[in-house]
Amino acid sequence: MSSSILLQGGTVLVHDENEHVNAIKADILIEGNKISKIEAGIEPGSNVQVIDCTDKILSPGFVDTHHHVWQTLLKGRHGNHLLLDYFAPGNSSNSLHSPEDLFWGQLAGCLECIEAGTTTVVDHAHLNSAPDSSKAAIAATISSGIRSIFCYCPSGRVESWEPFTLAQNPMVPWVLEVLDELAARSPFGNGRVSLGFAFDDLYLPKDVLAGIYGHVRSLGITVNTVHYVRSAMMRSLSLVERLDSYDLLDSSFLFSHATNPTPADATLLAKSNSHVSTTPSTELQMGQGACAAFHPTVDVTAQCSVGVDCQSNQSASIPSELRLLLQSSRATYNQKFTDEGKIPKKLNHTVEEAFNLGTVNGARAAKMEGKIGTLKVGAFADILLWDTLSPGMVCAAQHDPVSAIILHSSPQDIEMVIVDGVVRKNAGRLKSVDVKAGRDLWSGVEKDVLEWRDVSRELVKRREVLQKKIEKIDMEAATRALIAAFHIDENLIVDSV
Repeated sequence: MSSSILLQGGTVLVHDENEHVNAIKADILIEGNKISKIEAGIEPGSNVQVIDCTDKILSPGFVDTHHHVWQTLLKGRHGNHLLLDYFAPGNSSNSLHSPEDLFWGQLAGCLECIEAGTTTVVDHAHLNSAPDSSKAAIAATISSGIRSIFCYCPSGRVESWEPFTLAQNPMVPWVLEVLDELAARSPFGNGRVSLGFAFDDLYLPKDVLAGIYGHVRSLGITVNTVHYVRSAMMRSLSLVERLDSYDLLDSSFLFSHATNPTPADATLLAKSNSHVSTTPSTELQMGQGACAAFHPTVDVTAQCSVGVDCQSNQSASIPSELRLLLQSSRATYNQKFTDEGKIPKKLNHTVEEAFNLGTVNGARAAKMEGKIGTLKVGAFADILLWDTLSPGMVCAAQHDPVSAIILHSSPQDIEMVIVDGVVRKNAGRLKSVDVKAGRDLWSGVEKDVLEWRDVSRELVKRREVLQKKIEKIDMEAATRALIAAFHIDENLIVDSV
């Protein structure tokens, strides 16, 4: 294998000091896992693999800052679900997954991300139903080749489906023991996969939360992610304000959703340099409220990034989420003028702003600013090669490469994906994965190398087994039990307003 790669003759998207995206004709030299040069006319030395990038756009890989990557076996189930409908058959079904199920679902989820151009994912891994669950998922993540912050999660565990009963204590001894073990062994995959922490039980007393987060920080974990939805279902509480009042809010926090943010949220997010991951598809569908990024009245966009949330509900494409966010925010803005019989003089938000949410803003949220989400000397070599002559991209790519990616592209336009200096997708097809890479952590799969066809066939078999389990469960009864467990006022659940 060549020790260096030269991407020659492409259109390179680089950010200037003001984070304006400039399209320049240049070569990129990758040495090891870093970008060592970006300039025109780089001469290839010995042992350099040269890739002709004529008629290609070279962009940073996308950063997905909120994703439940394990949920592949659940794809197709939630297309007509609100958030309450999703909880039992989606969130709680981690308890129906064996570690083997989680390995295959996680591996496929990571590969779907790579195929769609995501090179870094912040993974809210609420799959931790057994001691080996997270180990199997991390092993799959390592093998996939993606860069990940795997946020270990003391997950809600189903003790019984009939009657539906949740475990009362998410922090049983083995949960902490596994966390400590993983932290001692992190990072994984030659540094690509690091450990974060995901926790949603912020109703706990201040001293309990202080103890939990104090322990997490003592392990060297720098990303703490938490779901935060301001809606009637969640009683419109501000978790940002709560954490601040407990003296726990700091730059490590990454709030997923933060829909309907308050002015106080905006102030505290900026003051603490904490961040938000907007996930447009699920927020708009599942009744979670107005997206935080490009919010019509409260400006928190500078602290925002973008995530997919549940690839069980939609694709893993960050450009698709950016497109939906951009156009829906424009529609909300324009409607105010229409309602007043007026005509807007300018368009609300730009494709460049959307692009930055998925790149440089995502890097900041993941605490990796300057290392990912940008093409610059010294950054990790996480790079996408786009075909500018494809049916979707042609003409748009030649006129405005950023618009071409945000408004015209699909994953099939990405010819090559490079993560950490390694080609993971080439000629539009995923490369094979090395299962041995994660075997030191979990060894439940015998094959050493897997092609995508091997993965997909295994997924189909496991989905059928999972479906038979789900068909035996009264999900409506489980949903009613969850409504009671979450202390949701059923009088607020109505057909119309």
